[in-house]
Amino acid sequence: MIEPRILKGFRDSLPQQEITRQNLISEVQKIFRSFGFVPIDTPAIEYSEVLLGKGGGETDKQMFRFRDNGDRDVSLRFDLTVPLARYVAANKDKLTFPFKRYHIGKVWRGEKPQKGRFREFYQCDFDIIGTDSIASDFEILLMIHTCLSEMNIGEFRILVSHRGIINTFLESISLSDKSDEILRIIDKLSKIGRDGVAENLKECGIDEDGIKKILNFLSLTKNGFSETLGILSEQLGKTDDIARLEELFIMLKDCGIESSFLLDTSVTRGLDYYTGIVYETQLVQLPQIGSICSGGRYDNLTGLYTKDRLSGAGSCIGLDRLIAALEETAGSIVNSTGSADILIASGKIDTATAQNIAVKFRKSGIKTDCYAGTKDMGHQFSYAEKNGIRFVICNKTDKDSYSVKEIATRQMYEDISFDEIVKKVK
Repeated sequence: MIEPRILKGFRDSLPQQEITRQNLISEVQKIFRSFGFVPIDTPAIEYSEVLLGKGGGETDKQMFRFRDNGDRDVSLRFDLTVPLARYVAANKDKLTFPFKRYHIGKVWRGEKPQKGRFREFYQCDFDIIGTDSIASDFEILLMIHTCLSEMNIGEFRILVSHRGIINTFLESISLSDKSDEILRIIDKLSKIGRDGVAENLKECGIDEDGIKKILNFLSLTKNGFSETLGILSEQLGKTDDIARLEELFIMLKDCGIESSFLLDTSVTRGLDYYTGIVYETQLVQLPQIGSICSGGRYDNLTGLYTKDRLSGAGSCIGLDRLIAALEETAGSIVNSTGSADILIASGKIDTATAQNIAVKFRKSGIKTDCYAGTKDMGHQFSYAEKNGIRFVICNKTDKDSYSVKEIATRQMYEDISFDEIVKKVK
């Protein structure tokens, strides 16, 4: 007998969990399409050389890499952005730029599993490729704000920074030669804390004075967005990167959403391909769950695959982590997990009649399940309750009216018409 087990960091998705995921995907797809974004898809497996070296050393180590039956060196994709770069390079003559795309699919990373973090998980990416305009940075941030606002997840903050500012700061303290290592360490701040960052910086060969300056730099987020910009201007001068953030802040303010954004110098994003504005999210009620949506600008992600320089900006919603957050905050999307709105019971209604009734309800936009079996009504009511079905149609009269039971209240409605049922359900 084979034990029905699964690998650590992987999981089965039960119906209510999958309904939640599909509801969530449906909601974000509507938002993406409303902004004029189009869907794409790419293979789950790529040649390893396509994926290696763009995520950074740590991500390369986490890749699920193997040799296939043709002895080819292949890997499972660790995100959806690097495959996007390969996709754009391969199909650039068929695409129209700026190219606005979204992609929802599974990715795989061999990292340590924890709450809301798995080795196989869904990502939900949206990017604008082929322009370095500040308008594209702003639109991506506006989409993040729109998505999080629509999902009823409580108060949130979108933390913004710029890779160029951090690099300028490291250059000012003579540590630009270690910038890649330092950025990866800083990116772990929310996981390992300031003491952990200090210890990692020390192991990286940074002296006490350098560590102190870096930690002080990371603390500037205690000030407001415009105040932090002023401090950065004093420390680093009026650089182009600071000017870009100032322009971005004006756009956020003009839209009346600036209160949801903070300039946080500790946000670096650990992946090597980011070069400009970067961002992460923080749920005020659940800071421990980490960022549920993050991203940034990459000036030449396609450089490994084509001579054409294509700048882009994009973000990614971690669906599994977002679902974990919604479960904690009892979000409205999670609560809508019934398999159907109505169950048509078997017994007093024959199968053919039940299916004909179901067709009418479905045409009215109501999800309808016909019970398959001959169990008694008590079992059928239990079936409805366990599947989150709100109403059970128990019988049909010759007058085209129905006997209906509401599961939550246990109330029976006699001689109720089809239109009345539709109204009650909706």
